[in-house]
Amino acid sequence: MSHIVHVDNSEFFRKLMKTFLSELGHESESFAKGEEAIAAVKAGRAEWVISGMSLADMSGEEFIKRLMVSDKSAPVIVVTSADDETQLKRIKALGVKAAMQKSADWKSDLAEILTG
Repeated sequence: MSHIVHVDNSEFFRKLMKTFLSELGHESESFAKGEEAIAAVKAGRAEWVISGMSLADMSGEEFIKRLMVSDKSAPVIVVTSADDETQLKRIKALGVKAAMQKSADWKSDLAEILTG
């Protein structure tokens, strides 16, 4: 069982993700703000980080950049509603483990990464 920090502006998606991660046997903490998620990761409470691209206090891109500077121990997975291939490539270039679209089959892709 892994401990996962999830950050996304959407309360609906945070609840959906928490339920999904629990079904996979993972513990998780959910945040709307990137600052709170960064603090949780710095406190050593994350084996994985899952991020959206819209956060309450910053962009997902800014969050990832700041997180990568402060803590490289927890791999980052992005789950986004963005459907622009250029944006997805830019996200992947930030050094994330994976970037996937919410509209795609993200649940099976995410489960494979977390259990693989």
